[in-house]
Amino acid sequence: MNIMDGLRNIVANLGTDRDKGAHSYYYNTTIADDQLVAMYRTSAIARNVVDLPAEDATREWREWQADAEQISAIEAEEKRLGLQGKTMQNLKRARLFGGAAIYIGTRDLDASKPLDPARIGKGGLQYLAVLNRSEITAGEIQRDPRLPGFGKPIMYRMNPATGASVDIHPSRLVIATGEEVPDDRYSAYPGWGDSTLNATISAVRNLDATIANVASLIFEAKVDVIGINGFNEGLRSGGQSYEDVVLARTSLTARGKGINGALLMDAEDTYDQKTASFATLPDIIDRFMQMVSAASGVPMTRLFGIAAAGMNATGVGDEKVYFDRVRVMQTLEIDPAMEILNECLIRSALGNRPPDVHWTWRPLFQPTAKDRADMGKVLVDSVKVLYDMDILPQEALADTVVNTLTESGAFPGLEGKVKEFFNGNDEDDGDLMVTPPVRVPAVVADAAPQTLHVRRDVLNSAEITAWAKSQGFTAVVPDLHVTIAYSTTPVDWFKVGTSYSDKMELPAGGPRQMERLGPTGEYIALLITANELIWRNQEIRDAGASWNWPDYQPHISIQIGGDVDLKNVKPYQGKIILGPEIFEAVRVESDE
Repeated sequence: MNIMDGLRNIVANLGTDRDKGAHSYYYNTTIADDQLVAMYRTSAIARNVVDLPAEDATREWREWQADAEQISAIEAEEKRLGLQGKTMQNLKRARLFGGAAIYIGTRDLDASKPLDPARIGKGGLQYLAVLNRSEITAGEIQRDPRLPGFGKPIMYRMNPATGASVDIHPSRLVIATGEEVPDDRYSAYPGWGDSTLNATISAVRNLDATIANVASLIFEAKVDVIGINGFNEGLRSGGQSYEDVVLARTSLTARGKGINGALLMDAEDTYDQKTASFATLPDIIDRFMQMVSAASGVPMTRLFGIAAAGMNATGVGDEKVYFDRVRVMQTLEIDPAMEILNECLIRSALGNRPPDVHWTWRPLFQPTAKDRADMGKVLVDSVKVLYDMDILPQEALADTVVNTLTESGAFPGLEGKVKEFFNGNDEDDGDLMVTPPVRVPAVVADAAPQTLHVRRDVLNSAEITAWAKSQGFTAVVPDLHVTIAYSTTPVDWFKVGTSYSDKMELPAGGPRQMERLGPTGEYIALLITANELIWRNQEIRDAGASWNWPDYQPHISIQIGGDVDLKNVKPYQGKIILGPEIFEAVRVESDE
């Protein structure tokens, strides 16, 4: 018994011989190189499909992690060889033709032997040359899975048409294969991949053709239609003289209409205008643009340089997905292909291979000036927290701060200026000390859990004291402050940490209220509101601190005791400036 898979519906003709889509199939068409070049040179859309991912993968390049002198030497070697530009060129040609390679030129003239990076000395890299797929032929494919390089060419050969017939070992090439072909038995060029334009040619061609047709339609946007009485009879019997009269009459009519807007014609003739509607054309073009974007994997905001559509649309989400795809290209395609070249590059720049030298790709999404400023503020605040906690060696922290702020772009040139300031006039010592002299952190004698009282002192207490006296308070508390935490249960202070802000300014106005607090109402307090204080109280409680009241209400105790009628007190409405958090142990009174 034969069992048939698939949906079949005789009434709807689905899956039957009458189904128009029943015999549809996909076929592979290999685009000739001359057509690929023609598309790339004449279609801006096709060029963007090929170029943009390659440019985005290499434009920000990478950051080397090493000593400053080593980084300078490696970056100088990259510049000498033109590595960044040639990597981009290699990717572009691979995406266009389905394959390309960078030849690693060394002093070794026998290119058929494997390239051993350990034999590369300082200056050992001579040059880098980008080769098109047509200039280098992939040889026999390694079919034995037990041997290295399974599924890849064992050797490459320069095309004799280039003037050189030389065998090249794969280790001497940085190979880019374009779009992957799952099985090279179906590839027109075994050992290489497909052109990016293979899968996008239909979408690109349809968009180009649609735009060309719209441009042609503009010339037919308005057509004058003039009906002439007895026109057909005149053509049959009037001959050439009739045609001349009609053309002259029509020309005169059009000229008269063009001069003064009036139309002169026979009373029995008719006149009409046919106009083409362009109302739906933008939507049609937009759909074709979306198809090209989907086929190429490049968002419309980047491929066509247009703003994102829709309410609150910025295109940031689309670009993030696209940049994630480019990051995959960097880490899974470019990195493995450049592994041997990178080892040679380090040795050629430094003369050896320090084990701790490595590199990372720079972020693809570049922040704005505001983003860099915000990032710098966050970094500075984070550093202050670490500095106040005294848990890191301050010299190491200072060195890291200078490097991080410089690399982030928030303070460009900071590293050089620090070095110049602290070491510029030191002629006796040949070593440059980048970090400034800083205090050595005190050794913590006892970091055992303790009771904890956290407060912020009021910095503008004079203003609040003046207000309190004007309202009838006679014994204003001298040290006005806001209590954030009061834990009689011992807690690990280091788990509590500190706030990110060393100073808080509560703006004038907002909800303010006078109230008596405490078991007997002896504390007369100004109730205030500040989300940061509330969040900080909860954070400390989450770290294990106790809190002996149902909830937390930020307040400033104005006076203890005294007969003050709060109905006659107008709450303070001015701004309140609070200083940094102050930690101290709770003074628990003994029952003795």
